[in-house]
Amino acid sequence: MSTPVHDDPLAKERSHLAASRSALRAMREDVESLDITDVTANWVNAAVLEAQIEQRIKALADLSETPLFFGRLDYLHAPGAEQAEGGEGERFYVGRRHVHDADGDPMVIDWRAPVSQPFYRASKKDPQDISLRRRFGYTGGDLTAYEDEHLLDPAEAATTSRLLQEEIERPRVGPMRDIVATIQPEQDEIVRAGLAGSVCVQGGPGTGKTAVGLHRVAYLLYAHRERLARTGTLVIGPNRSFLHYIEQVLPALGELTVRQATVDDLVAHVEVRGTDDAATAVIKGDARMAEVLRRALYSHVVPPAEGVVVVRGSRRWRVPVYELEEIVRELLARDIRYGAAREALPQRIAHAVLVQMERAGEAPDDRVQNAVARNAAVKALVKSVWPQVDPAKLVLRLLADADFLAEHAAGILTEDEQKAVLWAKPARSVKSARWSPADAVLIDEATDLIERTHSLGHVVLDEAQDLSPMQYRAVGRRCTTGSATVLGDLAQGTTPWATRSWEEALGHLGKTEAVIEELTAGFRVPTDVIAYASRLLPHIAPGLTPVASIRENPGFFDIRTAPNGTAEVVAACRELLEREGSVGLIAADARVPELAAALAAAGIGHVGPGEETTHATRLTLVPASLAKGLEYDYVVLDEPRAVVDGEPDERTGLRRLYVALTRAVSGLIVTHASGLPPQLA
Repeated sequence: MSTPVHDDPLAKERSHLAASRSALRAMREDVESLDITDVTANWVNAAVLEAQIEQRIKALADLSETPLFFGRLDYLHAPGAEQAEGGEGERFYVGRRHVHDADGDPMVIDWRAPVSQPFYRASKKDPQDISLRRRFGYTGGDLTAYEDEHLLDPAEAATTSRLLQEEIERPRVGPMRDIVATIQPEQDEIVRAGLAGSVCVQGGPGTGKTAVGLHRVAYLLYAHRERLARTGTLVIGPNRSFLHYIEQVLPALGELTVRQATVDDLVAHVEVRGTDDAATAVIKGDARMAEVLRRALYSHVVPPAEGVVVVRGSRRWRVPVYELEEIVRELLARDIRYGAAREALPQRIAHAVLVQMERAGEAPDDRVQNAVARNAAVKALVKSVWPQVDPAKLVLRLLADADFLAEHAAGILTEDEQKAVLWAKPARSVKSARWSPADAVLIDEATDLIERTHSLGHVVLDEAQDLSPMQYRAVGRRCTTGSATVLGDLAQGTTPWATRSWEEALGHLGKTEAVIEELTAGFRVPTDVIAYASRLLPHIAPGLTPVASIRENPGFFDIRTAPNGTAEVVAACRELLEREGSVGLIAADARVPELAAALAAAGIGHVGPGEETTHATRLTLVPASLAKGLEYDYVVLDEPRAVVDGEPDERTGLRRLYVALTRAVSGLIVTHASGLPPQLA
């Protein structure tokens, strides 16, 4: 005999899910049916409104594989009301976006709404007026289970949520997904931190720092939508593969307007075709280069050699040289950009002329001042005293002209450092120069010295530990009037200029007031794997707190010798592909071609980082240099010693190995023909 729906909790929840999906569909249809023919004044307004409507339609998409809600809160009293005896409570379903019925009553509450916060924060010790917290389990898009916590029942012991654990450990294929159903209290505090302040998150592998940063963007867009719609938001990642991996997280949360970029994208004023050796790149990335550039730029300003004579009609007005010198000194003393000061100079000269006109009994107005500022004699003087400077040409001259560099780097860079940054073969022009990534950052610095860089409302900087001081300055320019969320792990710094401390990094970023938070609870990496990888910490980041995995499932971990070379590697990949989920084969960059050939010969299809995996092709072949930030259910790590030896120094190599060891969510097989690095003993 079947149980009636009204007596079956799971059936009732499924019914609410079906009704919520129907309501969301109706919301979308309402937007699609809007007629804006008679509500726009012109074609520009119409185009803007059409774009906004299109964005709204996309945001209301019902993703069949994505649960519309994942939790329920039963309040003891109505939220916001005084908790008087006998007060009537309310029930809220917590999901990825707000859904309301035809009468406007909420069927699903956005996870970012204040009323949803107890879903993440409430506990037995602090129930926050919640009598029941219910979590839902899904298979695909079908609601298949639920789990209750009676927070006010003293007889019910606090236990780890089975559904929460299953969701954390659920196999993944394809790009990164949101963690909105599994955000932990310490993560939620960071996510909901205010827009005004900047936050720096130090988090080891598997602590969810990237997800926290992305969900923080989604929360800020919810809480401060109008302000951020004007000022903009930006997510900065280390490379294109990483950005591709995370690009679906925000759209899944209904946020479609956040721009994503790498630091190289931000500073792309010239075509980058060259490279620097490590020592040169370190010097070019040093914050001292900012002062060298500033000196070189302002060396173009020269004292006026003589006064200027402005002819208007039959009258001649002369501004003496001493007065011009005073104007130039005042502009140099002001904290304004080179270009802004150059634009102000002719107006200052014109004002000096107008003062003389007024003394002579004339009554000039603003039109006269503008005309004087455009006078040929004034323009000629400005050109000679405060010439225009092209930022790329300025950097070109610094890197090509030893005398020019020596003049402006004196007391800042040593002679050896100056020789290191000079081009061995000077380029003839900006277009012919083989600019390196570090050169592009210098050009961006020079550009900002001339014209102020546009500032955004909020910037998220992920894998920040790999940035040079000059790169931090480039990012900081993009949020001088906004705030930042900085994410990283000092132990995973794999560049020669890697960050030594977050305090130092935040200083270069211009966010010294930022709060530094540390995430140490590991949700992604299995216990055995993170314990093995943590053997490297004393050698790569002494004093850093090791990640403590809170996973109940210890995961799968094995170390295998590979006397037959790639044969054992291929066998390990084949073995892991028999399990559910994604598989990553991570290897030293130099070994990738050999492994690709071995996989092809074995008939095992694979893709590269940034390419979409499918259920038919679940193996990704990952060069160790691109593994940072990526995650796979299972990983085969080929030749750890080769990963270490592939870097310019042992410390960087061990950090690269630490990254590679910690990409697995459910299991790791390490294969090696040569011996393992002694630090893993």
